Amino acid sequence: MAEPEFHRTNASSAFSLHAGGDMELDLLARADLSDIADISIKPLISAVLGGIVGAEREAVGKAAGLRTHMMVSLGATLFVLGPVEAGTSAGDMTRVIQGIATGIGFVGAGTILKRKDQDQIDGLTTAATIWFTGAIGIAVGLGRAWLAVICAVTAWVILAIIPRIESRFRSDDKP
Repeated sequence: MAEPEFHRTNASSAFSLHAGGDMELDLLARADLSDIADISIKPLISAVLGGIVGAEREAVGKAAGLRTHMMVSLGATLFVLGPVEAGTSAGDMTRVIQGIATGIGFVGAGTILKRKDQDQIDGLTTAATIWFTGAIGIAVGLGRAWLAVICAVTAWVILAIIPRIESRFRSDDKP
């Protein structure tokens, strides 16, 4: 079996991957400027939105913080953009999304700890935020950045504001 090789097919075309036989893939498919801008901005939006959630986790001293959340969101966007740009069908995209959600669920599960000395489980919120930032990345990759922005802001409110309200209820319960 021949090894794939990179070569330029002619002076005006992009680089191609020749996999043997008649199969040749255009690696830098001709794209117009608007496509390039769209593909370039989506990963940036995804990383920033993941960073909004990750910054709050970092501020409260959680192990999975800014960089982790940014990378999860960015990775999910990449896993979606590739198939979308390749023209994947809607049915196949649902399988891609299922794979992302499952895989990121396993990453988040690694942040959950059960303490034997206490009846307490730590890391559930961080696990949920990791999974959530994957969903942000999926939404951005599918071209629904407005949905991702609304959800990221809502998540930040839940993470940063709701605990202050909860603490008021807890202090009222104590004699």
